[in-house]
Amino acid sequence: MGDAPEEPRPGDGSGGRAGAEVRAEDLGLTGPRGEVFADICFAAPAGSLIALEGPSGSGRTCLLLALTGRMRTTSGHAVVGGHRLPGELAAVRRVSALGAVPGVTDLEPGLSVAEQLREQMLLRRRFDGSLRALFTPPARRAAASRARLDASLSAAGLDLDSLPKGPRTLVRDLERLESLRLSVAIALLGEPRLLAVDDVGLKLADDEAGQAWSLLRSVAEAGTTVLAACSQAPGDALTVCTGRAPAGASRNSSAGRGAGNEEGPAREPGTTTEGDAADALAEACRA
Repeated sequence: MGDAPEEPRPGDGSGGRAGAEVRAEDLGLTGPRGEVFADICFAAPAGSLIALEGPSGSGRTCLLLALTGRMRTTSGHAVVGGHRLPGELAAVRRVSALGAVPGVTDLEPGLSVAEQLREQMLLRRRFDGSLRALFTPPARRAAASRARLDASLSAAGLDLDSLPKGPRTLVRDLERLESLRLSVAIALLGEPRLLAVDDVGLKLADDEAGQAWSLLRSVAEAGTTVLAACSQAPGDALTVCTGRAPAGASRNSSAGRGAGNEEGPAREPGTTTEGDAADALAEACRA
């Protein structure tokens, strides 16, 4: 894919060899317009598939951004990969990566898939480079980069040759599931310990949504912890609820279904306004 990033840096905590444990205790965020989310408590071991479940406007995207170090919370704390939030935002950003998060990691519709990948690899070479890589022979760096790209595409289940025009297919012409796979592949280029994806299942048919969850499940099974915001979580995910519980049902704020914890009392959460969302996305882009 042309110029590419240098070899992975062993031992710096950014590799995907082991996922990040994620814990939250009374985590909350209050903005200028009121409460965004509150009283989030759960514990997830490394390699978990964590679903942040709630209706649109329930603060699930803000919680996802907070747990990846892109937003500073105002109450409680979380620990991600051994780094405490909100104090160690930069450290958490180094071990996490955002896949598809609308308004934050949007793909360039006018680029081809090959150009989008090449751009991201060049950016990683520019900003993630190590001093040791300067003394690595170019051919060796290129081979390592190609191997990393192939591994990321394979993990995301994206076969470039199967696209309508192969690698020259424009991003705007991708199906939604293919676009998700591309976003995940780009995020995995940095070998994160935590991968975050927003709006899983949105505008996908049931079978496509199933494939999307299968993709995220496979990433988690390979060792990378996955954090996914959605309106309805699969039954095997460790589910953290951000929205109103159905009538007659209790809300588990400790780690939800799939964690084996006792259910906690239902709580009426705050509602995220459009202004809250705009503030959140602006903050995430700055991060």
